[in-house]
Amino acid sequence: MINEILSSAVSGLAASQAGLRSVSNNIANVNVAGYAREKTNLSTQVVGGRVNGVAIGEPSRVADQFLEATVYRRSGDYGRAEVKSEYLDRLQEMLGEPGSEVGLPARLDAIAASAVAMTGAMGTEQTAAEFTANVEDALSSMQRLTDDVDDLRGDVESEVGYTVDRINSLLVRVHDLNTTVSQLTGLGRSTGGPADQRMNALEELSQLVSINVREQPDGRVTVDAANGATLVDRKLRQLSYTGGGGDVSQPSYPPIEIRFADAAGNLGAATGEKLDSSVVGGKLGGLIDLRDRALPDFNEQVGVLFRGMAEAINTVSNANTTVPAPNALEGRQTGLDGIDRMGFTGTAIFAVTGQNGKMVARTDIDFSAMPVSSTIKDVVGWINSGLGGQATASFVDGKLTIAATDSRNGVVVAQDTANPSERAGVGFSHFFGLNDLIRSETSSLVPPGFDISADRHGFAPGQTASFVLRDTNGRELASHTLTMADNAFTDILDDLNSSPLSQFGSFSFDDRGRMTFDPVASAAGASISIPVDSTDRWGTGRTFSSLVGLTGRSSGLSTATVRSDILANALKLPLSRLQPDAVVGEIALGAGDTRGANGFVEGLDQQIDFGKDGTATLQRFSSLLLGKAGLQASQAEDSLADASARRADATNRRDAYSGVNIDEELAQMVVLQNSYAASARVMSTASEMYDTLIAMVG
Repeated sequence: MINEILSSAVSGLAASQAGLRSVSNNIANVNVAGYAREKTNLSTQVVGGRVNGVAIGEPSRVADQFLEATVYRRSGDYGRAEVKSEYLDRLQEMLGEPGSEVGLPARLDAIAASAVAMTGAMGTEQTAAEFTANVEDALSSMQRLTDDVDDLRGDVESEVGYTVDRINSLLVRVHDLNTTVSQLTGLGRSTGGPADQRMNALEELSQLVSINVREQPDGRVTVDAANGATLVDRKLRQLSYTGGGGDVSQPSYPPIEIRFADAAGNLGAATGEKLDSSVVGGKLGGLIDLRDRALPDFNEQVGVLFRGMAEAINTVSNANTTVPAPNALEGRQTGLDGIDRMGFTGTAIFAVTGQNGKMVARTDIDFSAMPVSSTIKDVVGWINSGLGGQATASFVDGKLTIAATDSRNGVVVAQDTANPSERAGVGFSHFFGLNDLIRSETSSLVPPGFDISADRHGFAPGQTASFVLRDTNGRELASHTLTMADNAFTDILDDLNSSPLSQFGSFSFDDRGRMTFDPVASAAGASISIPVDSTDRWGTGRTFSSLVGLTGRSSGLSTATVRSDILANALKLPLSRLQPDAVVGEIALGAGDTRGANGFVEGLDQQIDFGKDGTATLQRFSSLLLGKAGLQASQAEDSLADASARRADATNRRDAYSGVNIDEELAQMVVLQNSYAASARVMSTASEMYDTLIAMVG
């Protein structure tokens, strides 16, 4: 009996010492981030069916897997919110402060103000020069803005590469620590240190990509990405990404593949799983969303704004003329061929005027009265016949030119006031760009007015254009390469509407000859892009995407400029208008005519058809565009504050459960010291009992 008492006392001393070691270790690590306190595991020791003191087990880590999982989820939300807030704030800085004199709205305001100034100053050279300079400034501002956003997108792409590299290093670390924890678990030893290190690695990993962590019976953890892809199990995996160089010129970015890897990190076979959209969450998801959706969408809208501005200004410019009229009107590249259908209705006035503004020749062509099968070549013939040799029209390589025969005379193309000409809602001169103020080398700047039932598409068989459809998370829903064949626009529609893209919406042409994509309800908000286009209509250099106006990225903004001769000489800005009822021999143009200047004022305030983006004034559309960017930046900042608070709360709750509390540890130390003293007292009493027993026997 006395031996059992001594054995219990000795085990009690050992248990108190083990507890004190755990308390000492906890206090020593009180300021170590991610350290989970440990506790000594004690149980009743039974020998031969009799209680024989205390059994001391390995110290165990005090942690709650549900609280840790909450931290991982909140860290993923924080990582995504942080990176989006950072880049959207940089985008907002590019746009300038509200009311800034150098912002895009201010540039558009300056155009409108200088147009008003031209009407008040009778169209002087100074005010005309200011107007053209303001238009050029607005174009330059849009181009710089899109270039800056592309640079920002390049920074995002570079950071995608850095993030993938860091994720890979963390996957290796978690895999190695899994092995260590599993071995210690099998040996029945404490896993506290390696498990803490693994938790820290998982917390950092969860900030980079949203993860789901599941504990296994052998002490390992299995980690899955938010889209279900396996990142960690018994086999080492690594992310494989061939991008990350910051190149924004490539048409699309490769997916991030998951591959098996050996212990040295050498990549092996692909698992078949990918991280290809913002659904993966965390910092990586935020970067993918910025790169594939938010920033391209902004540049898309800037392109739409430019197209609307060019149409508004060129509409007025083509309705005007100079005094005296220019000797020749040279149109822009239309992408049309002489054998293409005419497509015009209404009446246009073609006139030749002298230096004094007198009408030398005139012909009014009522296109509505002409045969439906008439071609562009026919129109050229009517103009030449009607002007009786005073001017000559020609259509070569997609460009219309009308030049006066006598170098002293000028050419004017005007609209009939009662029945103006139009194709796709655009007047004759405007459609061909005979008197444009804004031009682009890569776009015709007007809707093409194609009639899919009557027009040939004009692209050579075998030429291709690549279509990509992405959802609101930037994930690629479908892609398709359109290969030109036959020669009917209906063939193009049939091809697209039977492709994988048709699962998510349908393609059609509107009444202005522009292609539209209408997504189904389940794909609402999805966007189409044409990253690669090798087509060339009739050898004119105009691609399919630049003609049909499906995306704002093909608006021609990158090569847009104010016509060079007008920039060099503001007197060439067309500010007068032909007197529509003047006959040969009468004055048709007059100096000091401000009707054209008034036209710019009115045109800049008119509602503009932005296609799929609706109808609005230039100022309204630009305000909505920049306002949306500001709202997104503000929402991202609010999301970051919310995500930061939620992560801090989750971390505090986890640490409150598993972290070290000095007061609690000191209280536990007092309890253990008393326990140690009590066990020592039991030993002392047992020793005295032995002495008494020996004395009695002796």
